[in-house]
Amino acid sequence: MADLKKGSKADTMGLHSEALKGRTQQVFFDSEAAENFYYYGAYDVDFNKRIEVDAQDLTCRQLNENLHSLMNEGYGTVVVKNPAGKHSLGVGILNKLNLIFEGSLGYFGVGSIDGPTVRITGRVGWSCAENMLAGKVVIEKNAGSCFGAAIRGGDLICKGSVGARTGIDMKGGTIIIGGDAGAFTGFMMQRGRIIILGDAGANLGDSMYDGTMFIGGSIKSLGSDAVEAELTKDDISWLKRKLKVAEIGSNFDVSKMTKVVSGKKLWNYDALEPTERKGAI
Repeated sequence: MADLKKGSKADTMGLHSEALKGRTQQVFFDSEAAENFYYYGAYDVDFNKRIEVDAQDLTCRQLNENLHSLMNEGYGTVVVKNPAGKHSLGVGILNKLNLIFEGSLGYFGVGSIDGPTVRITGRVGWSCAENMLAGKVVIEKNAGSCFGAAIRGGDLICKGSVGARTGIDMKGGTIIIGGDAGAFTGFMMQRGRIIILGDAGANLGDSMYDGTMFIGGSIKSLGSDAVEAELTKDDISWLKRKLKVAEIGSNFDVSKMTKVVSGKKLWNYDALEPTERKGAI
């Protein structure tokens, strides 16, 4: 088990241990039963098997059903042409898949996914990749508000700028932004990391419980209980590796980024005296 002691490498990188006293661990599956490691209805796909789909005359539901049918037929690379800004496209994909949207998506695009690699050549509306569990999503242009809301894992990358409340209620994974981020980015953030190469709007990290943010530009203001922290050598090394894998900001000087973490004054807010609560918020 990793060393999570105060001041250890794991601790400085934002990993914290939590007491689990009084809780029990139950075994819900047999480690030798391989089928239990896959979602019901998961598909065996071949990434070299490629197909193009024109979504011009398809509804959101028709396209999503079509994607599952194609995975069932073994297609591992699907190119969707003319998505035309339709909402809720590519949601609920719990499978390995190379999915390419040639155009822009509307609200709630590629939400609740676990495993696919998605590339969107245009822009996206509100709440792109909400509740993402695993995989990689790359948006070539800009994104709307609530980008990556409540994501739990994977890499979510926007090469342009994003709107307000990006990473709200974030529980894991990494969000990388090539441009600027709107107000309340990292609001109520619980885990994970956010990298912003541009400027951050007002109330950055407001009420964040845990997690780490790295900002390359200016910060308009910090939110409640968000504080600046020292950028360590481990942070710099991780940022260089992450940006290289993400294919963004290859020449960016990460050593000059500002690190923001939780001040943890709100962790036990109910136990504070009235005068202390005013200072915390």
